[in-house]
Amino acid sequence: MEINIIILSTVIILLVFWFLRQRKSSRLQYIENYQFHPGLEKKLRKVYPHLNNDQVELVFRALRDYFYICNQAKRKMVAMPSQVVDVAWHEFILSTRAYELFCQKAFGYFLHHTPTEAMSTPVHAQEGIKRTWRLACHKARIRPDQPSRLPLLFAIDSQLQIDDGFKYSLNCSNPLSPNYGTGFCAGDIGCSSGCVGDSGSSSGHSGFFDGAGDSGGSGCGSSCGSGCGGGGD
Repeated sequence: MEINIIILSTVIILLVFWFLRQRKSSRLQYIENYQFHPGLEKKLRKVYPHLNNDQVELVFRALRDYFYICNQAKRKMVAMPSQVVDVAWHEFILSTRAYELFCQKAFGYFLHHTPTEAMSTPVHAQEGIKRTWRLACHKARIRPDQPSRLPLLFAIDSQLQIDDGFKYSLNCSNPLSPNYGTGFCAGDIGCSSGCVGDSGSSSGHSGFFDGAGDSGGSGCGSSCGSGCGGGGD
């Protein structure tokens, strides 16, 4: 009798685990395949009329990336590092029914938009941008401690020449760099030495990309800018 109970319990646990894994996978797939209403593109162009069709599509691709990492962050604060993507998000939120339905299918809850001034503490904002950096790097297969390029969310404002955007660069502390003294240094977010990655082990670990979640922030400082963020309590 006891053996039967153990077997049944094991089967139930495995089924629950399989169900949760399948649900997470389907939510991520839903986010990556989501098609935004064409009206949002028109609204974005009213704010940034210099953007062409391909550039507008790139903005919404970056917004999908942001929603993807919000899903991965498990309700922890995820800062928004791009001004142009944040505008697209704002416009999406104004489509109330569509946004609510999207959130339910993508996260299982309503993803609130949190302006910078409404965040709990300055430290919360810092951890939010670090978390965004780690998860965005993970999605793009970039090492956050030794980045060879910027993830799209951190590169797009400069790439699209957004005047009021947040400008990040890999090397803005080198006097020989064209970005010297301007914008924000990605190295300050990624903490180029001695940081802990998403997997909770040293960022020098060869299996960094094996993990997909977020284990909290590192102890490194950050002086980065970000407009808004999602998640958090």
